[in-house]
This record gives sequence, C-alpha cells and structure tokens, in this order.
Amino acid sequence: MITKGVKQLVAEAEAEIETIEVEDAKALVGDEDVVIVDIRDVRELWREGMIPGALHAPRGMLEFWVDPESPYHREVFANGKKFVLYCAGGFRSALATKALQEMGFSPVAHIGGGFKAWQEAEYPIEEKEQKIQKSAEKEK
Repeated sequence: MITKGVKQLVAEAEAEIETIEVEDAKALVGDEDVVIVDIRDVRELWREGMIPGALHAPRGMLEFWVDPESPYHREVFANGKKFVLYCAGGFRSALATKALQEMGFSPVAHIGGGFKAWQEAEYPIEEKEQKIQKSAEKEK
C-alpha cells in the first residue's frame, strides 16, 4: 500500500524548491548564466518540441549526469550556472529539482506548469530532430 502519493511528494518538493513562473522563464531564454533543462522523454520532445536552446537531460539520467563522481557525468553540469528544469506539467521537474538540491547541486529551480504552460502562453517552440536509429540504418 502506498503511504505517500505523487501529489504529496510534489507538494513537499514545491515547498522546498524555487518555482519560476513561465513568464519569468521566458526572460531567461538566452541568458548566458542560465541553462534551461528539458527532462522529458525524447519522444515527448519529438512530438511537441522544446523551449529554444534548452538542454535535453532525460529524467532517468539527470542525477548521474550531474554527479561528478558518476561515470555518466556531463561537464555542462559543472559550469556554475543556474539550472532551470522543466517537464510536461511541472511534477517531474519539481521532484527532480528537489533531488538535485538534496545532492547539494545549486542553484537549481523548475518552471511551474512545465512545457504545457509554455505552450499555453504561445511562446516559441523549437523542433527536436529525430535521429535515425542505427538498427534502422542497417536495414537499408
């Protein structure tokens, strides 16, 4: 039996993290001191696009990419900039932001309402090109 549901986990996370409203997030696009990070599954990016200039870091790899001791570490997360995460609706990014904060990663925040709020505000969207999988190339 689940003793703590997703809604409670997200509410607890949001009480401890910085949430940036979508209007304020738009102003951060192109800011050289900020990295906007899309943590959605790549299929979501292919289907819907992404915030222009955002870095894609899938939710399942985020902690591994951030941790300098991890064999999967990505240097982009060691640049000292502010990281602003987003997902489809703000739930995954709230939990991810809290997890990174608990790791000691800072500064980090998330976009309230996620990509859905971005779309509803009719802000610019960048298409994510699908890469042809190697197995598909071999069949040709």
